Amino acid sequence: MNFIKAFLLLFLVSSCQVTETITINADGSGSIEVIQLRDENSYMQLAGENYSRENVFRDTTYIFKEYIKNYNGNFIKYTNEEQKLFEKYTNVKVLIKESSFEKEFKSTFSLDFKKASEIPDLYKTEDYADDIKYNYALTAESHYYKIDYGFDGKVFKRLVSITNPAELQKTKDEFKKAGSKYVSLTQTYTLRYHFPEKIKSVSNEKAILSPDKKSLALEFQLSECLQNPEMTNLEVVLE
Repeated sequence: MNFIKAFLLLFLVSSCQVTETITINADGSGSIEVIQLRDENSYMQLAGENYSRENVFRDTTYIFKEYIKNYNGNFIKYTNEEQKLFEKYTNVKVLIKESSFEKEFKSTFSLDFKKASEIPDLYKTEDYADDIKYNYALTAESHYYKIDYGFDGKVFKRLVSITNPAELQKTKDEFKKAGSKYVSLTQTYTLRYHFPEKIKSVSNEKAILSPDKKSLALEFQLSECLQNPEMTNLEVVLE
């Protein structure tokens, strides 16, 4: 990641709100939805006079398997291991709305799963779709962390691990260079999880439980998560 790309990423995420919602049923199946929404007030402060000059429109809906089908000539060029990685995203649904006229910038990624361990890292979905379309190497692997999930009927785990320490350090350096104005704006990262049974314990004491103790909400500052992704690790034990 060069400086310009890193700075652009920093600019965008500093005005973004991310919500990750997971619902798990009694049999271990469930659904996940990740919504990335640009906070217009924060973005306006960062963009200044360029805010009114913005001219963007994109309204796209697709299921990932459509990319595998439509660009199969590229897909079959990947190794078996890479193809299996893409296939984990087969049923991921994507909805992207970017409109400078309506001032709405929102991306939604969703998936119904049979078990939590099947959930792919949805934050890489667009990167992988572009890889197949343009026959790129796995660009999403330049991400410096990955997210895995697990549920055995009683214990749910959200596992974040660092895959590229050098890129993580670059991100920390860019935030340091950018200064406080980029980290003082609205930029939340919220986890909302719903379970079939009451929650007995949560590894993060800041989690807020619902009155029936079957759901939780946990909010972070996005800038802090990007500099320390592992802080979003979570273990939830059910009764």
